[in-house]
Amino acid sequence: MTPFAILSLIIVYFGILFFISHFVSKKDSGNDAFFKANKNSKWYLVAFGMIGTALSGVTFISVPGEVGNPDTQFKYFQFILGNAIGFLFIAKVLLPLYYRMNLTSIYGYIEKRLGTVSYKTAASIFLISRTIGSSFRLYLVVIVLQRYVFDFYQIPFALTVLISLVLIFAYTYRGGLKTIIITDTLQTFFLVSSVFLTIFFICNSLNLNIVEAFEQVKTSNYSKVFFFDDFNKGNYFFKQILGGIFVTIAMVGLDQDLMQKNLSCATIGEAQKNMFTFTGIFVLINIFFLSVGALLYIYAEKNGIAIPTDLITGKPRTDLLFPEIAFHHLTLIPSIVFLLGLTAATFATTDSALTALTTSFCVDFLAMDKLENRNKPNVVRNRHLVHLAFSFLMFVVIVIFNTINDASVVSMIFKIASYTYGPLLGLYAFGLLMKTKTVHDKWVPLICILAPAICFLISTNSALLFGDYVFDNELIVVNGLLTFLGLLLISKPAVEDTRF
Repeated sequence: MTPFAILSLIIVYFGILFFISHFVSKKDSGNDAFFKANKNSKWYLVAFGMIGTALSGVTFISVPGEVGNPDTQFKYFQFILGNAIGFLFIAKVLLPLYYRMNLTSIYGYIEKRLGTVSYKTAASIFLISRTIGSSFRLYLVVIVLQRYVFDFYQIPFALTVLISLVLIFAYTYRGGLKTIIITDTLQTFFLVSSVFLTIFFICNSLNLNIVEAFEQVKTSNYSKVFFFDDFNKGNYFFKQILGGIFVTIAMVGLDQDLMQKNLSCATIGEAQKNMFTFTGIFVLINIFFLSVGALLYIYAEKNGIAIPTDLITGKPRTDLLFPEIAFHHLTLIPSIVFLLGLTAATFATTDSALTALTTSFCVDFLAMDKLENRNKPNVVRNRHLVHLAFSFLMFVVIVIFNTINDASVVSMIFKIASYTYGPLLGLYAFGLLMKTKTVHDKWVPLICILAPAICFLISTNSALLFGDYVFDNELIVVNGLLTFLGLLLISKPAVEDTRF
């Protein structure tokens, strides 16, 4: 597939998104539509659209790429099972809480429960965490576009990033969540279709039917799912399950991005139906992503295709195996399918993140949801400026990350999430479990800085402290526990209603 063909397809793709954005937002581009989609989203559209937001380009490229690692293989599915348990907890515990309090930003719970400083701290943690995480996800796709398209036209990496973010800003800044609900549904359709079609095309290239392909994957050296061999290793079953549960609670249930979509449903019943449906689809689609990974390695072995290397460091880049095969070794149609899936996965995540970041800052720091501020002059214009500022901030983060990255993106994202989302886990755990206590509010930011710092020291010195033990996704539990214990140290008896 030529660079011109790839670029043309991307232009057509964004043209469709711009058309949808214009149609959806032309009658209503106010803050209620941007923040909450006017509270009338259909639960089945939200459930389907959330798949694209939750998966991202990381799942699309890095997860299949990681299958080739002997210590990884289908290890990720253990983590997915933990995710599923976490989603059920969110549906039964957190969503009823948010609906009962009629929240626009979920961090309003922390304000009611622990105080204003704690509230601002929680919102700040989200802003930092989501900006970094979403930037990394977008970075993964931009390096693919750079390598296979924009290098051909001698366009600098920074300009490629800027173009991508300008396009996302352009179709989200007016309608916000109201637009995202529709565009993410379309993008998820492209994503899901591309997974199934990719499996079909690879099987066809290998002269395998579906049953034969299943047997090939099952008997290959890439399909080990459960790891009970060594408790000290990061791939150990219970560590992955535990990490999956708490990463999900923190990165979904305590994250404005995905919760904002849930809160756009009219009732708690519809929001819960959305979460249950989403959970089932999420588990199933990840099985297929892992299968794509195994088939890619089988295809590479059969055709003598080497793992692509970084153009600068020369190190193997498993993240690039999928695009390498799609663009250079399959026919035109599979290449188009791959590009649509990758683009959909990434931009569904980034557009949603930008909307959530803007919502959180406007509500949590500018109080735009307050009755006295809703009709102030230039309130919508100020929201546009915030949206633009976060777009630029993501641009800066991606450019910086491009200069220092030397690890698999999927590993990097979850490692950073363990540090940034851990304090949120501790704050909400304290609020929900310690009903008779509150905290000395002004000390909360210190606790939320110290806990990740101590967690980092524990992780980097784990060999010295715990022998051969290696921390993986369960690190977020340690971080949350340290935050919880720190909050206990600065706690005091509650004198107000803490039933929330």
